[in-house]
Amino acid sequence: MVAMPAVERPLGREDILQAFLELDTPPGFKAELIEGEIVVTPPPDGDHEDAVARFGRAVARQAAEELYVSGGKGLITPRGRFVPDATVAPVGHFRAQDSWSTPVGVALVLEVTSTSPAKDRETKRLGYAEAGVPCYLLVDRSENRVTLFTKPKDGDYAVQHRVAFGNPIDLPAPFSFTLDTAPLQ
Repeated sequence: MVAMPAVERPLGREDILQAFLELDTPPGFKAELIEGEIVVTPPPDGDHEDAVARFGRAVARQAAEELYVSGGKGLITPRGRFVPDATVAPVGHFRAQDSWSTPVGVALVLEVTSTSPAKDRETKRLGYAEAGVPCYLLVDRSENRVTLFTKPKDGDYAVQHRVAFGNPIDLPAPFSFTLDTAPLQ
């Protein structure tokens, strides 16, 4: 008699989602489900966190409306479950919501490139656009620039405004201020 190896069945979307939701990541690590792939990233470096903090301070000081800047809010998009480096919404918007929510009502998401810049530039951009997030701000450290994507339409953003670090970029309402990109480098 010959022993047959165990045959594993391919995991379906629901199996992958369930495995993802049951992950127990080490403290500081971030797990995302990006186009069916579970992606776990280590804690960010100091420059990354500094850029996120400086963006949050700028919003708190200068935005035309009082906005809530959240780090680590899980968003459900058509392309997966993303955890932006910062999520901006009206104050109180996330109260009583689960750790994963739809991005309805979110004004802007911020990503600062680190271990997977291609995912931030393409997959996440498209996911946020498909979900209807009005503004996506990408701080691209390897390209030395900041890009503001606005006006989601047909699965992507219709408008892109890129500036090199050090140049200002205008944020639309509800922000209505010019962001100094030099501190985001």
